[in-house]
Amino acid sequence: MTTQPERIIIFDTTLRDGEQCPGATLNIDEKLVIAKQLARLGVDVIEAGFAFASPGDFEAVNKIAQVVGTENGPVICSLARAKHDDIKAAAQAIKPAAKGRIHTFIATSDIHLQYKLKKTKSEVLAIAEEMVAYAKTFTDDVEFSPEDAGRSDPEFLYQVLERAISAGATTVNIPDTVGYTTPSEFGAIIKGIKDNVPNIDKAIISVHGHNDLGLAVANFLEAVKNGARQLECTINGIGERAGNAALEELVMALHVRRQYFNPFLGRPVNSEESLTNIDTRQIYKSSRLVSNLTGMLVQPNKAIVGANAFAHESGIHQDGVLKNKLTYEIMDAQLIGLTDNQIVLGKHSGRNAFRTRLKELGFELSETELNKAFVKFKEVADKKKEISDWDLEAIVNDEIQQAPDLFRVELVQVSCGSNAQPTATVTLRTPEGQELTDAAIGTGPVDAVYKAINRVVNVPNQLIEFSVQSVTAGIDAIGEVTIRLRHESRVFSGHAANTDIIVASAQAYVNALNRLYASLQSKEKELNPTP
Repeated sequence: MTTQPERIIIFDTTLRDGEQCPGATLNIDEKLVIAKQLARLGVDVIEAGFAFASPGDFEAVNKIAQVVGTENGPVICSLARAKHDDIKAAAQAIKPAAKGRIHTFIATSDIHLQYKLKKTKSEVLAIAEEMVAYAKTFTDDVEFSPEDAGRSDPEFLYQVLERAISAGATTVNIPDTVGYTTPSEFGAIIKGIKDNVPNIDKAIISVHGHNDLGLAVANFLEAVKNGARQLECTINGIGERAGNAALEELVMALHVRRQYFNPFLGRPVNSEESLTNIDTRQIYKSSRLVSNLTGMLVQPNKAIVGANAFAHESGIHQDGVLKNKLTYEIMDAQLIGLTDNQIVLGKHSGRNAFRTRLKELGFELSETELNKAFVKFKEVADKKKEISDWDLEAIVNDEIQQAPDLFRVELVQVSCGSNAQPTATVTLRTPEGQELTDAAIGTGPVDAVYKAINRVVNVPNQLIEFSVQSVTAGIDAIGEVTIRLRHESRVFSGHAANTDIIVASAQAYVNALNRLYASLQSKEKELNPTP
């Protein structure tokens, strides 16, 4: 019999399902940065990717298994279709991890069987059993998912799960693949599985769901009430279509309402106890990191991590909070790592103070990365009298987590005004080391800058999103610019921070173009390999 966990298991799929969000493609270094932060956050399982999907995906899973999959670290998991080649690739990719998991799946709904798989139920039963048994030859930790379980025939679902567990699955995941179910329905599915799968006590029930109807988190919480013990989620809820269940919302709901969702029926939960292993103080930083690297902005009114989540404008609310925070706040902002904007560094601060503060903020930088970030810090400190923790975070994210350094902004100069034609001159350093300068006019200074950059880079693209956010308050605040552009069917994101919004806009655009340019280079090498 499988021993049920002492906590709700948090299975993070930001690097697999989350990355499938259009425009959220990450390179290997960026995935590793996120994986390290997920380990600090305390997730139990990291689904690092789909190893068979591409050589890049395989390398990313393998690298994360090597670096993050330590004895005291999280389980490193790779997704695999119920096929021999997929499972073998997953096994090879997770091999360096101290704790590795293969997550294999096959669809079980009638619509998927008829139109996608073109297989009978008996064929799917046999495949599920065979492929779980095959995965079991590589690792003891095997997870099985009946894709589109939310729309599957319950009786067939019970049969598939029973076969998978008999073949060696230690976790059975119930996906609401298309975000179709409602909380009461999803809870009933979990209860039905517990009541009708004879060997369900030998496996942990997991849930995976999408947010197409805005019900993913509610569905998961209802699943917990009915016996689910693993939740598959992503930072900021990113993922295909409308995204996945948001990790931060699930974790904080389970924390704030731990007495209500208490899964340990034999004993009460005290006020200090958590139902998960998550270090909630790492939530805000994790959210910001994923947002910056993927280019997927967090809406201001987003629960838990949105800019307005702990803001109060109503006079009645402000009065109540000043008297006692509990009047209008059900959780402390510090609990998610959102500390007061403390001023700690300035232009006279040295490298050691800078390094120490970054460590306190949770950044672990190599000597090269530290040197790059320190140079940028000094540049910002010359423009700002006081540097806040949020400024430091923006500096590190902007300077260290960059796209391939192919084109580089050397000069940006604009001329604009109420009665003037906006004009921009830019100088870029090319991948070959040349400095090319061009100028253009536009409807505004940023438009002019982008047109001038396009004349230099000469890679067709369509700008589909442009966003500016202030990191801190004040006229000298660092501005963060996030842009997304489309080339053919792919979307590429760019991010940059600077006290000058025009400069940040240019750097963010070049950041995205570098991703696009690197992608085109990689495609060219695949089509015309060097003999």
